[in-house]
Amino acid sequence: MAGKVDRFTFEIIRHKLFRVTEEAAIALENVSGTPITAEGHDLMVSLYTADGSLLVGGVGFLHHLTSASQAVKHVLANFSEDPGIYEDDVYLFNDSYAAALHAPDVYLISPVHWQGRLAGFVADFVHVTDVGGIDPGGFCPTARESFHEGFSSPGLKLVERGKLRKDVFGTILNLVRDPGMVGLDLKSLMAANHVAKQRMLKIYQDYGFENVDAVGNELIAESERLLRERLLELPDGTWRARQYYDMPDRTMRVELAATKEVDSLTFDFTGTDAQYGYGINCCYWATWGALFAPLFPLLAYDMVWNDGLTKPVKLIAPEGTLVNARRPAPVSIATTGMVHVVNNLSIIVLSKMLGASEKHKNRATGIWAGTHMHYQLAGLKADGQFGIHHSTDGFAGVGGGRAFKDGIDMGGEISAPYSRWANVERHEMDFPHAYLFRQLVPDSGGPGKYRGGLSHELALIPNDTPADSITALIMPGKGTEYTTSPGIFGGYPGCNTASIQFRKANVAELPYNVASIASQDQDYVRFGVTELAKQDIMYLRFDGGGGYGDPLDRDPEAVLEDVLLGLVTTGPGEDIYGVIMDLENKSVDREATREKRLALRTERLGGTKPKVETGTRYEVPRTGKRINEYLQVFGDGDEALVQCTWCGENICPADADWKNHVPSRKSSVARAGPFRVDSGKFFLLEFFCPSCATALDVDVTYLDDPPLIDRVYL
Repeated sequence: MAGKVDRFTFEIIRHKLFRVTEEAAIALENVSGTPITAEGHDLMVSLYTADGSLLVGGVGFLHHLTSASQAVKHVLANFSEDPGIYEDDVYLFNDSYAAALHAPDVYLISPVHWQGRLAGFVADFVHVTDVGGIDPGGFCPTARESFHEGFSSPGLKLVERGKLRKDVFGTILNLVRDPGMVGLDLKSLMAANHVAKQRMLKIYQDYGFENVDAVGNELIAESERLLRERLLELPDGTWRARQYYDMPDRTMRVELAATKEVDSLTFDFTGTDAQYGYGINCCYWATWGALFAPLFPLLAYDMVWNDGLTKPVKLIAPEGTLVNARRPAPVSIATTGMVHVVNNLSIIVLSKMLGASEKHKNRATGIWAGTHMHYQLAGLKADGQFGIHHSTDGFAGVGGGRAFKDGIDMGGEISAPYSRWANVERHEMDFPHAYLFRQLVPDSGGPGKYRGGLSHELALIPNDTPADSITALIMPGKGTEYTTSPGIFGGYPGCNTASIQFRKANVAELPYNVASIASQDQDYVRFGVTELAKQDIMYLRFDGGGGYGDPLDRDPEAVLEDVLLGLVTTGPGEDIYGVIMDLENKSVDREATREKRLALRTERLGGTKPKVETGTRYEVPRTGKRINEYLQVFGDGDEALVQCTWCGENICPADADWKNHVPSRKSSVARAGPFRVDSGKFFLLEFFCPSCATALDVDVTYLDDPPLIDRVYL
């Protein structure tokens, strides 16, 4: 218990701290004027202790909770004496190499003083409209070094003792393309911090600073204790994941091994490729934050998100790599680039670890929105003024399949539980463009026992601008050839992304899908800056969620329902799920389905029929020593074996790499369904039970890369 604070008062104070961050976030939304903040909720407000430790992680993009903590600590270490940290000061911070994710994500840090002493901090962020980089909007595809990416500060006093410093504020606005909106961005941050400070002061007044401080210390200690207890409930082991970044000129690898030992967890990126000449890199603290963004909701969903959760975790990120870049490597696209890759890898290894536990298996998931494709628009508005538009279309996201349910169609992102997707009209009101369509993409979700959620596609055109064209910036470059949303435990990946500029197109005919677009020419604009003329159409398709479990293990009635709803077409319904349907009578042909699934299992084994009857899953007793959805350890000691839970086949000794003892198949990613690109570079590497041909795991590999080998110690 927190000092002398009774449990009832403790809970009241705890909940009031949560309400502080929520009320401040509402103030931030209400003052902001941009869709990405007010509608998309690309923001964060959190509370920090007097030494900069995270006290209560607030709503918003979770990558920032720990990064802002490092920003506060940086300000404390470097500016406490000169120029000092006084009551009602506000520091601006956006240096990626010191703590921030990228320069457009600006932190405002406000100290909270109580009776003349430093009591703590409030920190918040938004993605500001512009920072004066080589390209408009903060994301800079043209940049080749960080000096091209705009204004960056490791700490600058914006407000001094409650008074806005006009010299600093004016200088910042003089550096950017849209000073009006950037000024409003900064004032929305100031408003949110002011609300949070006032509410904290009221809590100190009502309950006493010592009591509130004691509760804060106990919350941090409690979170550490609870996370260590949860880790003790999970098996020790090492789980591996690999993601590729398929830029136009090269393909890069990012390797992660997560090792859980007793009550600690180590994330090791050894083997990751060197930093790159475009702004997709990220810095150390961005990687740290990206690891925790999925850890909070997956592993610590019922704990207070604070500094205590960081205590059992260690990060190894070799310097000079994609995940720990050296200055002056460009990093302006980090959030949709390498930060999101790390986010994906964290989801994969955490889900593998959770999936190895009978108690916690339902927290495992395929990847959610693996690419986070993003676009910006810039140009003249109807009034002749220059404007910059940050879309929220990437925030629509998509859910990965889970151990108990399908992924959520356009279900957001696991790392941003507060984000939203703005209406078409809100976007069109903000900037002179129009949508021709914005709709679900059938078959985009990764097939599985539980399929991944469906993504969406859109087409837009310039509209009501006095200029001949508008500028479109397309990021982050990945996902066009590599499917960035892999499934888990036999599930297939979601679809690839696509970004196509149709030049001199049939705009007047108002095409309603990509098939109805006709043009004189077209370019695949996967990364970079392009001019979108009035007769051009920009088409974007976002990636689907990863599937969970073997598609042949899916309930045939669920497949029928998906087909009837238009979520899955009959081709994948038959060829991937093995379900034969009578659509006229809205029914499943059970016998034909059994035969089709047997044929697909036979194909998996290279033409050899499975050894066991495959019409019904066998009742295999559970040992409690789970490896994944379809594997467990049977027996003890030297007699322990890896066993298939679908049919009971004993595969190999428990201490062996089971992937070396089962049939495998390497094939085109197009096998996973429509909209998967057969580039000749990326392949599905599937592993099957030798007896029943159940899909035990699926890797997406580049050329001849080896399979991922996990170790679970049971």
